[in-house]
Amino acid sequence: MQNTTAATAHIGGLFSHPLFLRRILLLDAAICVATGLVMATGAATVSQLTQLPSALLSVAGASLFPIALFMALVATRRPIPSAGAWLVILGNAGWVIGSLALLTGTVPFNALGAAFVLTQALAVAGLAVLETIAVRKR
Repeated sequence: MQNTTAATAHIGGLFSHPLFLRRILLLDAAICVATGLVMATGAATVSQLTQLPSALLSVAGASLFPIALFMALVATRRPIPSAGAWLVILGNAGWVIGSLALLTGTVPFNALGAAFVLTQALAVAGLAVLETIAVRKR
């Protein structure tokens, strides 16, 4: 039982570590750049595989670059501005809601397209949860 308590305390301490928020914001920014590159430069290929509209993929991918820049700017401020961190979290929540809205039939997609949208929505939601915990713990 002591091992479980120690592990729980370690995990709780991880979230309150001064660098955790900075690192998760930088990770979020890096993932935005990587996803943006795939979607913006590979829109035609991704569209063929997922049946998601190429224009949607291209525009959504390109939109991730300024978002990533904002995340990196927030992450590198000392101290990290709470308003900036909360704006990142709200933006991530908006991305998740928008992604799920796509699955209501507003655009065409196949099973791989649904998996693509759901996977990135879950990843973004996970980042938003981690960022929220980190902001609240500091």
